[in-house]
Amino acid sequence: MTDLRTEPDTWSLVVIIPTYNEVDNLVAITTRVRAAMPSADILVVDDASPDGTGWLAERLTAQDSRVHVLHRQGKAGLGAAYLAGFDWVLARGYDVVVQMDADGSHPPESLPGMVAGLSSADLVIGSRYVPGGSVVNWPKHRELLSRGGNLYSRIALGVQIHDITAGYRVFRRDVLENLTLDEVSSQGYCFQIDMVMRVLRAGFRAAEFPITFTEREHGTSKMSGAIVREALWRVTRWGLSGRFRRPVRGEHGHSRARPSQAPSAHHALFERRP
Repeated sequence: MTDLRTEPDTWSLVVIIPTYNEVDNLVAITTRVRAAMPSADILVVDDASPDGTGWLAERLTAQDSRVHVLHRQGKAGLGAAYLAGFDWVLARGYDVVVQMDADGSHPPESLPGMVAGLSSADLVIGSRYVPGGSVVNWPKHRELLSRGGNLYSRIALGVQIHDITAGYRVFRRDVLENLTLDEVSSQGYCFQIDMVMRVLRAGFRAAEFPITFTEREHGTSKMSGAIVREALWRVTRWGLSGRFRRPVRGEHGHSRARPSQAPSAHHALFERRP
């Protein structure tokens, strides 16, 4: 089990950045991560981008020993990319694992605060929809769709996470070790929801940290109607079946839901400092 009682500066940390056609964003995001967390490693998980993102990632590894690249055979979806990244980092013993988009929408400057939140939580989510969080330059219909999806998921699944679809996350290593990751098959928004619910059902603690989410300046969004439909279908099915409401007894020294109750989030809000 990861011992996070020590100072954050002593933790080994890796940021997983999945890419598909992000050649215009990759240098900027890796530079910002390096400035925000100089001791962090970066793992680029590239799905054979035809625009040369994988080639650029290789050039970055040659320039910086803390940048690594995992090449995959083709575009298989965000969830599959993160699962491949989780396998890679768990095999190498990192204490802390970060999920971050390549397009600059997730501010690396928030990383120190999010990582510090692991002193009292097992998963910290970079949240747009808690006090102090915000969205910049997003089309209004996208924001309404996102807020509506989060509200529906909270009601259907019975949790208090305000931004359960958020993709900016910081995990303790032992959280990922104790989840059955090979059973996860969901993608996109649904992957993010699925992972949070697995974390909560396993009895781990989740908290939200306010971030400013900024719409990408370069490239195109990977969001599609199929991803939204998958999330709606799966969340509805999970809610009706009560899949994530069944209690699980603790076996790994973490606080777990009482056998007579459904597990719920340890929901805390960490204040963002300037």
